[in-house]
Amino acid sequence: MTPLRPLGSHDIDEVIAVYRDAVLSQAPRIYSHAQVKAWAELAAGRASLPLELARGIGMVSTGGVDRDGSPSGPIEAFALLDPVDRISLLYCRGRSCRQGRGRALLKALESEARRAGAIRLRTEASFLSRPLFERLGWQVDGLETLPLGGVIFHRFLMSKPLLP
Repeated sequence: MTPLRPLGSHDIDEVIAVYRDAVLSQAPRIYSHAQVKAWAELAAGRASLPLELARGIGMVSTGGVDRDGSPSGPIEAFALLDPVDRISLLYCRGRSCRQGRGRALLKALESEARRAGAIRLRTEASFLSRPLFERLGWQVDGLETLPLGGVIFHRFLMSKPLLP
């Protein structure tokens, strides 16, 4: 079982570290050096992140559990709903990839979205995260091109109906 807990305002520094680690450890397999550099700089300097975290519904996956079964240890992955019908962030440290953390986070946030009344989820998925979303029943609705730090990126507009 993947230990999950709600993301708190005290997690901001660790979340930024996870975001940056995810980009630097995983993106070089798929993205150019210029893209990785721009994306990593965005992660480190994302001034809006504390506002997004406060406004959204977030979950973190931790490195372990306490004796009482409570999630503990360093944050290994995190995800955020912002607004309630959109997965706005999903990042995992390179050392913790392919351990079910992303799947667990997405399932937990799908449940949160249903409880909040959402009938459909949407996201903008990277080339890295698209396969995970597709395995969980998401579909590609289109391709988006955007500049980040002066470099062009492509990402997938994806959605998933939330059945009762």
